Amino acid sequence: MFKQKNYLATGAVVFVAILILSLPTRATERLKLALGSWFLPLFGLAGAAQQLPLDLANSVLPRRELLQEINRLRRENQQLRSQAVQSAAIARENDQLRTLVNWQRQAPWKLKLARVIMRDPANWWRTARIDLGSRDGIRKDLPVITDEGLVGRVSSVSLTSSEIVLIGDPNCRVSAIVEDSARDMGVILASGPVDTSLVQLTYLASSANLVPGQAVVTSGLGDIFPKGIPIGQIVDSRSVEYGLYTEARVKLSANLGSLEQVWVLFPRR
Repeated sequence: MFKQKNYLATGAVVFVAILILSLPTRATERLKLALGSWFLPLFGLAGAAQQLPLDLANSVLPRRELLQEINRLRRENQQLRSQAVQSAAIARENDQLRTLVNWQRQAPWKLKLARVIMRDPANWWRTARIDLGSRDGIRKDLPVITDEGLVGRVSSVSLTSSEIVLIGDPNCRVSAIVEDSARDMGVILASGPVDTSLVQLTYLASSANLVPGQAVVTSGLGDIFPKGIPIGQIVDSRSVEYGLYTEARVKLSANLGSLEQVWVLFPRR
């Protein structure tokens, strides 16, 4: 049975071949075109399937090269972040210089930049040490400021460094004036133990009519602090000693808890 089927299939193939060969030339060309339109898509799919792994192999980088590229991009990102931080620091310092130059034009004082190099852990907020000393012309009781406002005064001097006592310390009293119509005058004393950014402005006149937000500056009285240095703003006030005088809380302009550099003021001769 099996051999008979083979004979029949072979005979059919031979018959079809003889039939195709006996067809006219035009009919043969049409038949080839029809068969080609059926099988060419299959050939194209097969070729594309063989080419796909080659294309993927050429387009995908090895793992080692990818890791190297990622590390390179990370390093560039870190460098750009570092440059951005440095640029921001330079911009802040330029802003500080502009503010201080404008202030210096209005006062007969010259400035010298100093950097804070140490804070006393036992008295963190009250004192600081700067990198200027007697060899730099620093002497006791010179005022110290930032672009934001008053910081304090020089309390002791060595050859290469000096200690400054900050405003709000009992040893740094400052004569101050409220910038209101009455020009009320008082004295800045020690700050409270809870919020060290607040100081007490006391010995104001009993008739003082203070409003929150009013500016407080140095009065210029005494031999240490020149007139007009910003100290802070009024927070609130109250009458004390049975109405004998008025006392107010002042929010300091300078952030004494994050000092990095300060300016020491020298009187011009």
